Amino acid sequence: MLAQATPAAFSWSTMFMPSLPWYEMVFRGIVVYVFLIVLIRITGRRQVGMLAPFDFILLLILSNAVQNSMNGGDNSLGGGLLIAATLVTLNWGVSLLSRRSKFVEGLLVGRPVFLVKDNYVLEKNLHGEKITHHELMAALRAAGCANIENAKHVILETNGSITVVHTQSDA
Repeated sequence: MLAQATPAAFSWSTMFMPSLPWYEMVFRGIVVYVFLIVLIRITGRRQVGMLAPFDFILLLILSNAVQNSMNGGDNSLGGGLLIAATLVTLNWGVSLLSRRSKFVEGLLVGRPVFLVKDNYVLEKNLHGEKITHHELMAALRAAGCANIENAKHVILETNGSITVVHTQSDA
């Protein structure tokens, strides 16, 4: 007869108490948060609705990849709640700081970028923001412009959306 494995004894202390010191978990959360902000700023400004399938997969894999670097192998409820509270507090602080400082806002959020100016496509800006001509044309069509000539300006906003300013018609 096979011996049955006995389940580990339930312990409230192992469920709630992290195995790492609280300050190490907070520090790990801050480092990963800052690293991901820098990484996302480098990769571009697409909003979630504009993510290609491979961008979405990358986002999911990134979240899984950094999980252990934040919790250091600790799977306690208390550790998870501490990291979550750290990330939410850090995000609130960064948001507050970016609202109060134009410099910080520019650093973290960026500035709007012209993709088309005076009916002229700014190839350097398209390339720099990693936007293809197909994506530009799709944004124009969504805004009711059949072609570049009907769009005086096309601006990539800081939230990743694209704003199209139509040319004035003589009619």
